[in-house]
Amino acid sequence: MKGIVFTEFLDLVEDKFGYEVVDEIISKSNLESQGIYTSVGTYSFSEMLQLLQHLSAHTSISIDQLLLVYGEHFFSVIERSYAGLLETYKDPIEMLASIENHIHIEVRKIYPDAELPTFIVEQRTDDSLIMIYKSSRAMHHFGLGLMNKTFAHFKSTASIVLEKIKEDGTEVKFIINKN
Repeated sequence: MKGIVFTEFLDLVEDKFGYEVVDEIISKSNLESQGIYTSVGTYSFSEMLQLLQHLSAHTSISIDQLLLVYGEHFFSVIERSYAGLLETYKDPIEMLASIENHIHIEVRKIYPDAELPTFIVEQRTDDSLIMIYKSSRAMHHFGLGLMNKTFAHFKSTASIVLEKIKEDGTEVKFIINKN
């Protein structure tokens, strides 16, 4: 997992809960990196999972809810760092439908060893999209947060329904209807 995902996560935790909580979740975790991350480094997903589990235990907020908030936060990183990419899209449905065939290709140019989820478009109209998310990491709520902010970026709203295809969350259907 790319280091930027860790550095931004810890920045969010510090902003929302304070440095002491960052220190606590790092200290309670068994991290090969010892909690020292660079944005361009690559780290084990198990480290992120430990940090999330300890933050969830500390805050009594579910991991899914933490991932949702983190996904919404992470969209600001995309806006700052990849504004040109966002400008190539006219609306949120178009952008979300292009995750696999455009956005992930651009991400791999910057981070060739990035392990990204797969998004399969099952159905698309001008105002709706059905996509299947597949990832062994089951971070679908992170994706949901990114989707929420995608609509906000385009000054639009949508109802997004998440249906688990596999109970462990490694395969999920997103049903998106623009309001």
